[in-house]
Amino acid sequence: MASLNVGGLGEYLREQRRNAQLSLRQLADAAGVSNPYLSQIERGLRKPSAEILQQIAKALRISAETLYVQAGILDERDRGEVETRGVILADPTLDERQKQVLLQIYESFRKENGYGVDDGPAGDGGESSAGTADAS
Repeated sequence: MASLNVGGLGEYLREQRRNAQLSLRQLADAAGVSNPYLSQIERGLRKPSAEILQQIAKALRISAETLYVQAGILDERDRGEVETRGVILADPTLDERQKQVLLQIYESFRKENGYGVDDGPAGDGGESSAGTADAS
């Protein structure tokens, strides 16, 4: 029963916030949490719930799973996949469409190599790429 890794989480959040060029107040507003509460999370003084982490992840435009791993909520064995998704989603040089295309390619390679998408957070649910033709 290890406690949450709030110190490492706080450092990671601060780094992600700075990479996104957001002030503490801007991120707090975007995530729907108070400025002092977010500050306490970044300093490792508070243990945010999974729901709060999800709100922060959405505001930072990174995967919630990445924050769950940092906080010790998600199993460490999934860290590689989660970090890959997080890096793609956090890249400010890519637009949303490019990020989604990269994630789809990544999932197809994982599936090809024997790692199922049924346990992944992508949630596309499809085994074929036929559903991607709606943007024509």
